[in-house]
Amino acid sequence: MKAEMISVGTELLLGQIIDTNSQFLARLCAELGIDLYFETTVGDNPTRLQQVINQASQRSDLVILIGGLGPTADDLTKQVMATELNCQLVTDQVAQDKINHFYQESTKEKPHDADRMAQYLAGSQVFPNDQGFAVGMLKETKKTAYLVLPGPPAELQPMVTNYAQTALAQLNGSQRLIKSKVMRFFGIGEPALEDRLQVLIQAQTNPTLAAYAKQNEVTLRLTATGSDPDQVDAMLQTLSQQVLDLAGSYFYGFGDQNSLPAVVVAGLRQHQLTVTAAESLTGGLFQSQLTGISHASDVFPGGFVTYAPRAKEALVGVASDIIAKNGVVSEPTAIAMALGAQRVLQTDLALSFTGVAGPAALEGHPAGFFWVGLALPTGKVVTKAVTYPKPRNEVRDYAVKVGLKLIYDYLKDISNK
Repeated sequence: MKAEMISVGTELLLGQIIDTNSQFLARLCAELGIDLYFETTVGDNPTRLQQVINQASQRSDLVILIGGLGPTADDLTKQVMATELNCQLVTDQVAQDKINHFYQESTKEKPHDADRMAQYLAGSQVFPNDQGFAVGMLKETKKTAYLVLPGPPAELQPMVTNYAQTALAQLNGSQRLIKSKVMRFFGIGEPALEDRLQVLIQAQTNPTLAAYAKQNEVTLRLTATGSDPDQVDAMLQTLSQQVLDLAGSYFYGFGDQNSLPAVVVAGLRQHQLTVTAAESLTGGLFQSQLTGISHASDVFPGGFVTYAPRAKEALVGVASDIIAKNGVVSEPTAIAMALGAQRVLQTDLALSFTGVAGPAALEGHPAGFFWVGLALPTGKVVTKAVTYPKPRNEVRDYAVKVGLKLIYDYLKDISNK
């Protein structure tokens, strides 16, 4: 089967966003034995979009269209396709009810064209959007099949993984079931992870595994095919355990939409523990990420942004002589910050972050150097020094992840006892 992809969006042509969808879908096509011959990016212009769709229809068996399904005036993919295919747009009632419920419960004003997100080309197989509103679809004609997907990667990837990839496999003549499992890792780069898994990578046939680096983390997608669902699940379980045997110290969770903050909040709730933080170089980023997770209030009463030395002294009681003797960026200061935050808010755990986000050096330490401390219920403080020579905001994000991983490792340790 010959396929091509059409990515829709003027922002792509202007370089305002990075296209990660094409890479994800290209790898999927390769896994499914679908030959991807062409990739095109077109702006939000109905005439040019129609020209591109027409050209693709003449030379490809499968056309994958990405984006242009939203509620704004320039989201025209389905409308242009309806004209090109001489096909009506009809409404998926489940998606429509989801849209109506959201805006009834929200203070946000409903966009004029919001209901378009529930529309699909008549005769299509519809794919629900678990992370948004715009439905996806697979529309088959006598000559060409059209897979239409939302543009945001957080919506596209789960839709493809949970629904579309099995439909594509069947379209390509396979009745086999395709399932994937995503494993998430922190503290190891993609090349280093692949080195650890080399014996599995070299031996892979079914299931397969592929690593992807993203936002200071690495995800590993395991994909298995077969006719028996239980057999497919068993293959994924076996391979995931083999991966854990080789790289388990860097692993923190499963799932496309999972995250370190989500795993940590769930673990703290499970063990009925609370946490606070005293943040210097991260400036409240840990607290922001943690409170972005539902039920964070069960485990997080509050925290401190202790950016300047006087804030460290006034808010969490760091003794001035500790800073004078050791400096702001030091293990003793990190320990004092963690213990002080723990004492003030009477939490079970407390994190501290102090270091040099950059770009300039501080106290003889290079940009990207930082200390993280984790105060435990016993009064002991686990510390970690890291040098991560990247841009300022990447350093801050990485520091937060180091702190989250310290909590994760502690929770894992007490779970195993």
